[in-house]
Amino acid sequence: MRIAVSLADAGGIESLSMRKLAGELGVEAMSLYYHVKSKEDILDGMVEVVVGEMALATPGEHWKTAMRKRAESERSVLGQHPWAISLMDSRTTQATLKYHDAMVGALREAGFSMAMAAHAMSLVDSYVHGFALQEASLPLNGAGDISEATEAVLAQQEMMSGTYPHLAEMAGTLILQPGYAYGNEFEFGMRVILDGIERILSSEGIEPAE
Repeated sequence: MRIAVSLADAGGIESLSMRKLAGELGVEAMSLYYHVKSKEDILDGMVEVVVGEMALATPGEHWKTAMRKRAESERSVLGQHPWAISLMDSRTTQATLKYHDAMVGALREAGFSMAMAAHAMSLVDSYVHGFALQEASLPLNGAGDISEATEAVLAQQEMMSGTYPHLAEMAGTLILQPGYAYGNEFEFGMRVILDGIERILSSEGIEPAE
């Protein structure tokens, strides 16, 4: 399955075919069907590989620490395998069940009601997947810098008589400044989400265990 993952990493999930996979393995395409029933089985196996690279929630950790580490790990892994973003939620495998079950267990151990655990996981996972998708779509360099693309946009905007002054200001005062990287926005979003969950818990009289 790791060869299939490598092929998808290189050319996208659309480029993956039974024939190409067989070629990489040095066998005939029909020979693969002795080992898997269909391409669907291969996709499930690829998801297993990717999710297996993500950090599981550690028993006994503070719930904020556990959720942050899980989110950071998931974002990092999806950054390496962006084709998997759309597949993770559409395929139920043993690895995904284990991954989600560990987080539910950590939240329940911390004192979350089942409803709050579901709310927290849904919110964080949606944010992580959305952020990972945006990172995969934006013209970022290896360091997460978007300045090259922004400079090109600004060059066009200068010819448009300041049609977008607010975007120009954001680019000039923030995005084009040394040290700015779009990926740094991830931590800010996680802090807002986790602090928000904590406030809701407090307002409902729930004090999660440390």
